[in-house]
Amino acid sequence: MSIFGKLSFKDQAFKLRENAILDAATSVLGSKGYDLMTMDDVAGAVGISKPSLYKHFKSKEELVGEALIRLIDGAIDYLAQLDDGLTPKGKLAALLEWALRVRLDGGLPFLPSTSAHVRDMLMRNLKYVTRVLKLNGQIEKLVLAAQKNGSLDASLPSDVILFSYYARTCDPAVEYLQQFSKMKNDDIVRHMLQVSFDGFSPQR
Repeated sequence: MSIFGKLSFKDQAFKLRENAILDAATSVLGSKGYDLMTMDDVAGAVGISKPSLYKHFKSKEELVGEALIRLIDGAIDYLAQLDDGLTPKGKLAALLEWALRVRLDGGLPFLPSTSAHVRDMLMRNLKYVTRVLKLNGQIEKLVLAAQKNGSLDASLPSDVILFSYYARTCDPAVEYLQQFSKMKNDDIVRHMLQVSFDGFSPQR
């Protein structure tokens, strides 16, 4: 039974509207960025009044935090559903493919901003920090396992691989390719995965 099956009709409607708000916030955040995004923008995108929006989220900080928590939860759920037969590197590649497709569909990267203000805001959100630490721990284990089995370079510090991996989820090349190349999304994803794991060396 879904979570909606356990809720009253009124609560279901509230939850559906909340999801619509998070979808709109994700879209506005992706196009405008945190600093230029306003609650008026989000309310307008959903088609509700700003007072109605504030019934769900008390501030822009809370709204953005929840949008990013939803993204991280999606990544954690996706990792949990991957075939246990996949190698550690295979799981890293599958998760990166998922993250790239989320972005190509208008979603957000794992690293939402290089702004110190945004980072500080998110670090004050205990719920967000808890989720990020959980995802980070899972990805770090995959990196270490891939280094141990020789599929990733063991001479590199694991943190270099880990944070480079995160950076691939917010690489602006994805948007440039989507806007200015004639590639389909599947081709963009395929090429970005190749560059991420094999660099620019010829395929053997």
